[in-house]
Amino acid sequence: MSVRIKKNILTKQRYTIMNRRNFLQKSAASAATLGLTPLMGSTYSSIYGQTAPSNKVRVALMGCRSQGFANLNTFLNYPEVECVALCDVDDEWLNKRADDVLKKTNKKVPNLYKDWRRIIDNKDVDAVIIGTPDHWHCLPTIMAAQAGKDVFVEKPLSNTIEECNLMVKAIRKYNRIATVGQWQRSDPHWDEAVAYLFAGHLGKVRTVKVWAYQDNKPTLPKKPDSLPPAGVDYNMWLGPAPERRFNEYRFHYNFRFFWDYAGGLMADWGVHLLDYAVEGLGLGLPERIFSGGGKFAYPDDAMETPDTLMVTYAYKNVNIIWDHACGVNHGLYDRKEGLAFYGENGTMLLSRQGWEVIPVVANNVPRMEAVPFKKGEGRGLHNHVGNFLNCIKSRQLPNCDIAIGARIAIMSHLGNISCRLQREVRWDEANSQFINDCEANALAKAYYRAPWELPKL
Repeated sequence: MSVRIKKNILTKQRYTIMNRRNFLQKSAASAATLGLTPLMGSTYSSIYGQTAPSNKVRVALMGCRSQGFANLNTFLNYPEVECVALCDVDDEWLNKRADDVLKKTNKKVPNLYKDWRRIIDNKDVDAVIIGTPDHWHCLPTIMAAQAGKDVFVEKPLSNTIEECNLMVKAIRKYNRIATVGQWQRSDPHWDEAVAYLFAGHLGKVRTVKVWAYQDNKPTLPKKPDSLPPAGVDYNMWLGPAPERRFNEYRFHYNFRFFWDYAGGLMADWGVHLLDYAVEGLGLGLPERIFSGGGKFAYPDDAMETPDTLMVTYAYKNVNIIWDHACGVNHGLYDRKEGLAFYGENGTMLLSRQGWEVIPVVANNVPRMEAVPFKKGEGRGLHNHVGNFLNCIKSRQLPNCDIAIGARIAIMSHLGNISCRLQREVRWDEANSQFINDCEANALAKAYYRAPWELPKL
């Protein structure tokens, strides 16, 4: 047996005793750079505290149709959770989800709203679940924090870089708990893989490839504008976004393919996967970003965001490469989505399903021992909600604190902005702005339609 293989076996044995607690301790150092400090000493008497009338966590959901309700449904699996309010601009989904909650809990939801500000005013609400389109993440998060409510907000954190920074500032200013719905952060096999990377088994990693090839996001043939469906408050749905006539393809699920409301497949999937590319290497945001992409597959359809995109995030000694395609389902290693860390000794493949390591073989000799596929437990969202509920009680920072969500949302925006400008951009992380680039900095800003205004903190 070669010295190299013996060394790798010994390092793997040391790795096997490295559990999640070890990894979280290592993460504490990087957390400090994001301003992540426990919220000890904050007052919180409405739940869990000595003056609380019960141990119930009273939650309200904004945005009931899809992922928002998936989140609420998971919250309701915890016996301490009580749903006291639902809000949606669409009567059809508001009433359907009220029935769904009744069936699950045998308790009627006491408050149904079409204006999310009614939730903010409701003093019975302890925590808000925000499952709205991306352009509606910032204002509810900030106003909930100002009202003393904790927040579980869907990813990506916001639709602009400026909003990301404001949301972090508000959560810190008002001393609230805020979790972003990047639930890989609570799925143990992701942290296990990162611990393996930190142990250095792969040797020097100089390339990380991250991809999402999604055949469930096909072309959107153009449709004419129309009147909004009955029971939809379309003006409220638009909110701070530019005024436009209603179009079926800019509403509900497909909002994510239009710049007014979201950032396409990059923002939808990128925040999940790029998060662990950065975390796995202990990196911050890159200075140099250059993208190539556009509407290569469906040039004449209604979608605005690129159906094909490749972004290089260039660091000093490593590149992170993002690659996405709509309407295609066979990415690298025949996986629809995932990450590949290419090291001098081997390649780690990581996805929602699990992780494995494929050795480099040179001159018929493997440079390290393979790690067979280690399947994930598939309870990421359940664990993520549990972590949020625990942090409401402890006032400790959650697994995906808002600063973590902001960092990776900004990273996705950097790639999209480079693509929209069709050129390289340079990012100054310390000052959170593009370097000598008025065009890019303009795209980083939020422009709200009156009477909505960006909060001033």
